[in-house]
Amino acid sequence: MAGESAIRESDRTAMRWNLDSIFPGGSESKQFREFRHQLKDNLGKTTRMFAGLPATLDRPSRSLYKNAILDFQRLAAELELADSFATCLISQDVDDREALHAMQEVDVLSAELENIVTRLEALARAQTDAEWAALLDDQDLFPIRFYLNELREKSRHKMQEEFESFANELAVNGYHAWNRLYDKMAGDLRVEFEEEGRIEKISLGQLASKLDSPSRPIRKQAFEKLEDTWESRADYAALALNSLAGYRLTLYRRRDWKSTLYEPLAVGRLKQETLDAMWGAVANAVTRLVPYIEAKKRLLGIEKFMWYDQTAPVGMSDRKVTFEEARKFITKHLAGFSNEIADFSIMALDKRWIEAENRPGKAGGGYCTRFGPVKESRIFMTYLDTFGDLVTLAHELGHSYHGWALRDLPQLAAKYPLGLAETASIFNELLVTDAALEAAESRDERLMMLDQKLQRAHIMFCNIHARYLFDRSFYEERKAGVVSRSRLDQLMVAAQKQAFGDTLDPSGYHPLFWASKLHFFLTSVPFYNFPYTFGLLFAGGVYDRAKKEGRSFAPKYRDLLRDTGSMTTEEIGMKHLGVDLTKDDFWQAAVERMLADVEPFVKLAGEKG
Repeated sequence: MAGESAIRESDRTAMRWNLDSIFPGGSESKQFREFRHQLKDNLGKTTRMFAGLPATLDRPSRSLYKNAILDFQRLAAELELADSFATCLISQDVDDREALHAMQEVDVLSAELENIVTRLEALARAQTDAEWAALLDDQDLFPIRFYLNELREKSRHKMQEEFESFANELAVNGYHAWNRLYDKMAGDLRVEFEEEGRIEKISLGQLASKLDSPSRPIRKQAFEKLEDTWESRADYAALALNSLAGYRLTLYRRRDWKSTLYEPLAVGRLKQETLDAMWGAVANAVTRLVPYIEAKKRLLGIEKFMWYDQTAPVGMSDRKVTFEEARKFITKHLAGFSNEIADFSIMALDKRWIEAENRPGKAGGGYCTRFGPVKESRIFMTYLDTFGDLVTLAHELGHSYHGWALRDLPQLAAKYPLGLAETASIFNELLVTDAALEAAESRDERLMMLDQKLQRAHIMFCNIHARYLFDRSFYEERKAGVVSRSRLDQLMVAAQKQAFGDTLDPSGYHPLFWASKLHFFLTSVPFYNFPYTFGLLFAGGVYDRAKKEGRSFAPKYRDLLRDTGSMTTEEIGMKHLGVDLTKDDFWQAAVERMLADVEPFVKLAGEKG
């Protein structure tokens, strides 16, 4: 028994990340506290350095500008380290008050860095094209010229420096505070949930996991509890959402940004034509998901496909995959494409860059984060021995490899947009899912895996599209004034009707989705919806190329990832795939690849188990 206990403890240790190699001692870390203190001092020094720069750039002042920009880049990397470490501390223990305090400190430091960005923007905007180009010809600045040119171009569409700085300062205790208030409200909500004759009080994160249950009564109860709970907070959520949008729209108006999509497109390094081409291909394809939904309804034994049936499992839904089995499976099949990616993944697992243990007190969800000057990353998730967890682990290891591919580049040449951020993660996901399908020995296994792939397509084509449509309609109405809570419900249902088409029963909509989905309340990036669908379809195109070219594509794939921080999305598509992303062709082909699983699923669903 002692041996078994030791083995179990060993397994648990392998599933806990090691944060002490970054700062020892967790949230009580003396080194982390001193690092934040030093970061604050350095921000003050760099702020003064930028304030002292001459207004006009010339040959004598180039070295001053260069040193200030390199100082800013170093601070950006250090701030990423502080932010990521605090985030990890809070994720591993949501009740860690010291970590929450550290995050609040980092929020203030982030605002100070934004003021330096604003100063740099104003200086860049004031220079002649010839002097600016001469500055960027310096060998130390040349690698980050894309970021600096992008910053200069954006500055031409902003207010004067004093107003931008004022907005940055107000945002800390206004704009961003609404986001934090929403997070606090959502985090504090609890519901009483009955299962197997027991009633327990659970968080909304735990409640959300019930929507994946094979039991329809459990899913239905979870959905109804979710709606009831947000019904009790809907007025507050409406106030928060309207306030966030009001702040954003006021800023846009002062900057003379005509479209509410200007900022998300700029953040995504994306053209409107590309986004429109993608959504057009998606909208035209939704009806072709109907046979999948009809077949799934028969398997589930239901007449109406409701919101809470979207992630209902079919096939071998109770298949268990241990963490060690997932590790071996993922690294084996990554090696089939690239030894470099497989070796990296083994290193990340061996060095315990992954927090996967199932224990109380952790936050929900999963992510991968980088640490600036510390050329490492950490993955956060909760592994529950399911095939879906195996796929999630592969997904997050893809994110981690993406960061690793950029590790020797300067900080400002390694900042990639959200749409391209999903490239390596979804690439990994597609690779291991296809490998699992090929290795599947039973009908139920294949059914479950095909369903996982088509669930993803349905969510990206319908659920995410509905979020995008809601955001657009809400912001248009918000321009005329506050949008009532009841009108928010109506806008959400209208968006779901348009996006889901005939795949969702008319009685199965989720009116309060606008309140329950934190993405609508994020202040770090607006319209945080289309990057998901974009990432899936773009990564699918990259994966398709890898399947055609085999292992010889691996170095090209690494080069593609390395360029994601220093090119527009359209430039990446043209250089590395030879495609014009503003045209329909790429997106239609990408959608076709996603829909290719519909026929096999329907056929398999019709066979007797």
